[in-house]
Amino acid sequence: MNCFSPKEILDFVEENDVKFIRLTFCDMFGNLKNIAIMPNELPRAFKYGIPFDASCIREGCSDLLLVPDISTLSVLPWRPKSGRVVRFFCSIKNMDGSDYIGDMRSSLTNYINSLRLDGYSCEMGTKCEFYLFDLDENGNPTKIPHDNGSYLDVAPLDKCENTRREICLSLEEMGLNPKSSCHKHGPGQNEIEFRENEPVAAADNMVHYKTVVKSIASQNGLFASFMPKPLPDEHGSALSISISLKKGGSNIFDMEDGTMSHEGKCFISGVLSKIREITAFLNSTTNSYKRFGIGYAPKYVDWSYENKAQLIRIPQTVGTAPRIEIRSADACCNPYITFKLILAAGIEGINSGDCSLLDDTIKCSQNSMPLEPLPTTLEEAVKIAKSSEFVKNTLSEEIRANIFEKLDRQIDEFRNSEDKDKFEEKYYFRTI
Repeated sequence: MNCFSPKEILDFVEENDVKFIRLTFCDMFGNLKNIAIMPNELPRAFKYGIPFDASCIREGCSDLLLVPDISTLSVLPWRPKSGRVVRFFCSIKNMDGSDYIGDMRSSLTNYINSLRLDGYSCEMGTKCEFYLFDLDENGNPTKIPHDNGSYLDVAPLDKCENTRREICLSLEEMGLNPKSSCHKHGPGQNEIEFRENEPVAAADNMVHYKTVVKSIASQNGLFASFMPKPLPDEHGSALSISISLKKGGSNIFDMEDGTMSHEGKCFISGVLSKIREITAFLNSTTNSYKRFGIGYAPKYVDWSYENKAQLIRIPQTVGTAPRIEIRSADACCNPYITFKLILAAGIEGINSGDCSLLDDTIKCSQNSMPLEPLPTTLEEAVKIAKSSEFVKNTLSEEIRANIFEKLDRQIDEFRNSEDKDKFEEKYYFRTI
């Protein structure tokens, strides 16, 4: 749809019996929000934007405008065919039409445009894990996994395959480009991988993916949770982020001659050098830190060519663009913020020309020397992020203040709660 004009979109809406248009955006923690308008309001939305109460973005925030991005039109396939529902992702504007400085999607868009001016082109992909749980007799979520399957199992051990299939077909019908799916290590745990895409589209896909999973799971009498560590004795759920970056048409992570380019090494070194400073954004719940170091989840600031528990992995690629994978994030993050921070850290590494951190981590591993650990609590991660000049220079004051305010409140409530597990179940299990 990205080559269509507003008039062609309006014709599509009329010809396909579209009755509701969802104008979607996300809050600071990547949770999808929306308002629905009727078809006759769409011309006004294209021209001026639709006003909404922006207190869901930040408490006390006055009205803002939602302006639909025409290229993101998608029909919601699980909704009725008669009286269809379509969705647009939106830019957020001030009431005078100027850009809202707290709009994370526009912030990422502008950053990607600046990279293009410097000769870079980037694609990003995600692999995101989630659990499927049974419902009780009243239709409420339980913590009983839908099956007892394990990694790459098939039916009958894998009882989730039909639901995964419906999820993938719905994603494909919406143009969100799933690549593969499988049963993961935990009972009832699943993963769906997306094809690499332009970063803003990849972030859009990630935001909407969670809604699709939860909607299809509900239709199948199940409950889907993206909580990072829902079961104390099982594997946590990760968000693995792949990055393919070209400079002047050449992939900086290319290994054809057996060695990576200096720029590629510097990009990785840049991410490693900043990862502790940005972890609060990649892992934004108290529960996130229970996953680190368990199973295949990373614990240290390191990298490897192997598929183990390293923070950054450089996979062997056959028939696909060379890439790297960042393995510490989880689905509670805001992907627009996360993608921008990771890319900005890597680009800063390239600009510095310093890739010594790669050699340093290898020497530590070979000599059994201690590696620098990731933060072990959300409180520690937030403290590091607040003192980071990199974070200050990469995210607007509006975004930083909003996120830190909410994270501080979350930390205080967690610290003061008598039952920490009940706190996390209430705030994460049922809502993420």
